[in-house]
Amino acid sequence: MTRNPTRRDFVRMTAVTTGVAMAGCSSGSTTDTEGGDDDGSDGGSDGENWEQTSTVDMTAELAYAPKRIEVEQGTTVTWENTGSIGHTITAYEDDIPDDADYWASGGFDSQQAAVDGYETDQGGNVEAGGSYEYTFETKGEYKYYCIPHEMNGMVGYVKVI
Repeated sequence: MTRNPTRRDFVRMTAVTTGVAMAGCSSGSTTDTEGGDDDGSDGGSDGENWEQTSTVDMTAELAYAPKRIEVEQGTTVTWENTGSIGHTITAYEDDIPDDADYWASGGFDSQQAAVDGYETDQGGNVEAGGSYEYTFETKGEYKYYCIPHEMNGMVGYVKVI
């Protein structure tokens, strides 16, 4: 015998689903930024221009700002968490130059290790007010993301010249 869900059941399931979706976020903000399948090519506006800077903010709006940076070889880039929730900086293993070392906050040596570390004990999480640094020694383009906020489009790019 199956029972039809009541309004109370519906509200309970909605609350559970919302809680699961927000796990790791600790903020109700779900601002959709550009990202996902973007190829990193030059463009017009809204985060599509390459900015020459070595500092990237990680915001409460679930974005890297600026989204695209250009630095010279040997530059140390600093990601600063200016928001109120934690973020990661995780290179897409297939979207870095072939001869470049893998990098991610938490010091992981592969993308899968970074994902596993975050899922296990939030390894690589940069808390509010914290920062992460990485020195880019290999020329080319790099694409990276925030593990808990990738689905919100929290993706960034570094071009090393």
